[in-house]
Amino acid sequence: MSRPRTVRVAAGQGFWGDWLEAPLRQVRGGPIDYLVLDYLAEVTMSILQKQRSRDPATGYARDFVSQMERILPDVADKGIRVISNAGGVNPRACATAVRAAADRLGLGETIRIGLVTGDDLMGRLDELVAGGEPFANMDTGRPLSDVRDHVRAANAYLGMAPVVEALQRGANVVITGRVTDTGLTLGPLVHEFGWQPDDWDRIAAGTIAGHILECGAQSSGGNLLKDWRSVKRLDDVGFPIVEAQADGSFTVTKHRGTGGVVNVASVTEQLVYEMGDPNAYITPDGVADFTTIQLRQTAKDRVHVSGIRGRPRTPMLKVSVAWFYGYKAVGTLVYSWPDAVDKAKAADAILRKRLKSLGLTFEQVLTELVGVNATHGRLGGDPDPDIAEVMLRIGVRAREREPVERFSREIAPLVLTGPPSVTGFAGGRPQVEEIVAYWPALLTRELIEPLVRVELL
Repeated sequence: MSRPRTVRVAAGQGFWGDWLEAPLRQVRGGPIDYLVLDYLAEVTMSILQKQRSRDPATGYARDFVSQMERILPDVADKGIRVISNAGGVNPRACATAVRAAADRLGLGETIRIGLVTGDDLMGRLDELVAGGEPFANMDTGRPLSDVRDHVRAANAYLGMAPVVEALQRGANVVITGRVTDTGLTLGPLVHEFGWQPDDWDRIAAGTIAGHILECGAQSSGGNLLKDWRSVKRLDDVGFPIVEAQADGSFTVTKHRGTGGVVNVASVTEQLVYEMGDPNAYITPDGVADFTTIQLRQTAKDRVHVSGIRGRPRTPMLKVSVAWFYGYKAVGTLVYSWPDAVDKAKAADAILRKRLKSLGLTFEQVLTELVGVNATHGRLGGDPDPDIAEVMLRIGVRAREREPVERFSREIAPLVLTGPPSVTGFAGGRPQVEEIVAYWPALLTRELIEPLVRVELL
């Protein structure tokens, strides 16, 4: 069959909580072939798992469903395909909710939903460990057996293969669990251009295209460090679009008339985001060499990307394990001029003495003076003694709940039993929260790939 000369893949979300107007603007602002919506990060998986533990019907990015209800008529009318990892830890429930939305809109016969599963390892975890997979922590080397009783979720990072399969089987909406951010974009490019899975240069090119799109407007002017004041109309920012060619080269752009900017600086800053080793950006699909990337500004808001080289994929897949660690709480008080810094320091000392006198034990007590040292520590000596206001932010962490709950009751009394001029205290006691910790591990690839299934709903 004939292959397209250009495939347009548009970013619609860069994380769970991103700008809700972006997907609608992408499908209505100009021609696109695919809309990719990336919702997942390691902390997001932990949050979703906590939600599902409370309610088995949840565990996915519910914003995605309402977003889809807004854009499904345009998607159906224009032939746009949507790919998202919004399924989180419960992709089937997410797909069912989108199917219900399509039915409400009378699009039941038009919208074909591909469901990608197979990343969830919880049901096989003990079997895999017994078979010799240690799931050793990539940072510490500890075996998973050290925390096995506290594991809440375990998900392998899948690549583009199941996305490609779903598209080949006719899906125009693909909902996945833990598919990599880059795989959401690479999948449609492999499907459209017929790239072979061992064509490592093109796989690397599609991976880098996905990396540029994965954080939404961060590559089109948002969060831009270089010349940030020159970026215009961020209130109307255009999300990035990749216009890809069959040879692996592509252009990063955005819809005409939108705010923000696409230039070499904006693309470069996104490229170095979470890059790690620039010679070896490892994904389930292959290894991309970021040192080979060539960027060239060809016109306003158009950056051409070429020259990308890649290497074969590794024999392992990464696994994200979420496990229950303990409890935490964070409280804040704002102290105003005069002597704001000294007041905040005095309040911190008073609180710490009270906690000690109560016999409470914490793994960590962390204090930050927001406006003084919370972001960069102490820079340039002592803070301005005449500073207008300082936020005292203090948090505690413990394995047991009781000391954290007691800490949460000790913040408010400082308003009347501590230094003067407290303001900004509202909302009641700090909330005690469970800590779901992250455990990165590796798993032999062959144990996962045969388990991937794509179902059309």
